[in-house]
Amino acid sequence: MLSTLKVTSSRVSSTNLGSISHTLSSSSSSSITLWTRFASVSSLKVVWRKDQQLDEAIEQDKVWRLCTRVVKEVLNEPGQVIPLRYLEKRRERLRLSVRINTFLNRNPGLFEVYLDKIKPNTQPVPFLRVSDRLRRFLDEEKRIRDENEQLLVAKLCKLLMMCKNKVVSADKLVHVKREFGFPNDFLCNLVPKYPNFFRLVGSPGEGKSFLELVSWNPEFAKSVIEQRAEEESRLTGIHFRPSFNVKLPSGFFLKKEMREWVRDWMELPYISPYEDISHLDQSSPEMEKRTVGVFHELLSLSILKRMPVPILGKFKEEYRFSNAFPNIFTRHSGIFYMSLKGGIKTAVLREAYQNEQLIDRDPLLVIKDKFVELLAEGHRERANQVKLKREAVWKDMEVVARRDVQLDHEECSDCSDEEL
Repeated sequence: MLSTLKVTSSRVSSTNLGSISHTLSSSSSSSITLWTRFASVSSLKVVWRKDQQLDEAIEQDKVWRLCTRVVKEVLNEPGQVIPLRYLEKRRERLRLSVRINTFLNRNPGLFEVYLDKIKPNTQPVPFLRVSDRLRRFLDEEKRIRDENEQLLVAKLCKLLMMCKNKVVSADKLVHVKREFGFPNDFLCNLVPKYPNFFRLVGSPGEGKSFLELVSWNPEFAKSVIEQRAEEESRLTGIHFRPSFNVKLPSGFFLKKEMREWVRDWMELPYISPYEDISHLDQSSPEMEKRTVGVFHELLSLSILKRMPVPILGKFKEEYRFSNAFPNIFTRHSGIFYMSLKGGIKTAVLREAYQNEQLIDRDPLLVIKDKFVELLAEGHRERANQVKLKREAVWKDMEVVARRDVQLDHEECSDCSDEEL
């Protein structure tokens, strides 16, 4: 029995998508009819609809992402220091729209500015280095990652277990490390600690380095959807089939042929992203079911339950995505949302959000929370400094005004004395 679909739009819920419970017939005529519907999936169009609340969730992280890019740039420098003018030249690559001095004034507490020589015989110039406050955060970040090391190992195993050959390019994994919460040095420090799970072949950065899965752990081979079905069955005593939660945005409307397609597609058995699917045809409805499951699992494993579509596309070969895979995010708008915020396509897992708030929180998300608090602390200090400066200016203006009044009074008195 399928679990009830979560549909927020009254126009969509009236189609009874949530009450689908019929069993697919095994007769040849029924199979032909069903295949005809699935075979025409490429012709089924779903109009993209803007979701302002999920776009706002992405917009809220704009300052945080910008600051983390600048911090990363400084930390990657030798000695974790950099001449300010060198960082100024990298503004375009960092997608920084303001000058470095303006950025530092807006985000105090991240760095300290000091004078030093680039070469022994040159004049001292401004340098940037990590502030004591940021250094304490970095120490706290390391502690949190160490505490969640087993979670990181499980995530890495799952990423490999979903792959076609249980192997992924190391460079690709480095590219998505922040999306899943892996530390910068995970290939050097985390992977070697678990030779029973991982084998690193080649040297990262050379383009021919790969991370292989050494052993299969059945405990990791359960998707979020399968775990949820098991938990619901345990709590209710009723057997639940693994199924996707569908939560269409308010006012969203599906055409009749698309509603019928979704109904029949939802009735297909769930295919775990950890199953062997070498026997499936790339264009089959079962393969689409499996691909949706892979995207659901990847987004569930990510820190923010969303990922840029171009990053997901880097793993096309490993996870057997078709060239038209981005269409899945609009075709299954009740499961995913594809944001165009910032000119970048971002796939968002709808069920992880309540309005613009992320409710499905990863344990590693506390790192982001602490960094945002660090920024907020600096912003409060800056606001207080601006307030104090403004008050000082007003006080100076009041003193000058009183002095002017007193001088005017004295001049009037002098004039009166002369007239007498």
